[in-house]
Amino acid sequence: METFNLEAQSRDITGKKISALREKGFIPGVLYGHHVSGKMVSIAEVPFIKVFQKAGESSLIDLVIDSQPPIKVLIYDIQKDPLTDKFSHIDFYQVDMTEKLTTEIPLKFIGESRAIKELGGILVKSVQELNVRCLPGDLVHEIEVNISSLATFEDVIKISDITLPKSIEVLDNKNNVIATITPPISEEDLKKLEEKPVEDVTAIKVEEKKKKKEEEK
Repeated sequence: METFNLEAQSRDITGKKISALREKGFIPGVLYGHHVSGKMVSIAEVPFIKVFQKAGESSLIDLVIDSQPPIKVLIYDIQKDPLTDKFSHIDFYQVDMTEKLTTEIPLKFIGESRAIKELGGILVKSVQELNVRCLPGDLVHEIEVNISSLATFEDVIKISDITLPKSIEVLDNKNNVIATITPPISEEDLKKLEEKPVEDVTAIKVEEKKKKKEEEK
């Protein structure tokens, strides 16, 4: 399993001064979890983006705060500026390696479906991530779902069809459908979608006259 490392600094800046911190290329964050209750930190933006792109929210990170020994954390929550799409705040969760945790692991769809390649079907992903419970050390970055079993439009992949390590417990209903293939949209259906309903102007005028008469009574 790949190891992810990230450095942070203790933070005492709050309120309006946070904007100045962001302008200098830092992201404000909070660390909480095992033996921690809301420690404020700041993280350099560029290193964080590189780690987040690989680790996501389901991989353990060795977080070093003020050059202290690293602690095991998960990126628990992120916030982005709606205008710039830049990270504006991060929540880190310190884990206890001996206690099971509940989290979500994203699905990665791999393989080739005959229903897509030969029949022109469209892949429909009904589930994008699974809710799981496991020890922090058993976490995986993503769960692969091979769609090669989808040969016809009747075939489906359910959660029960995925092979997972015994150390990871899936909390979702195992009968939930993860993926299906739908038939391609025909030219006739496309034309129907493109056609705009023509309003009956005469009927509208008659209705308006009726309402006007009722109001005058």
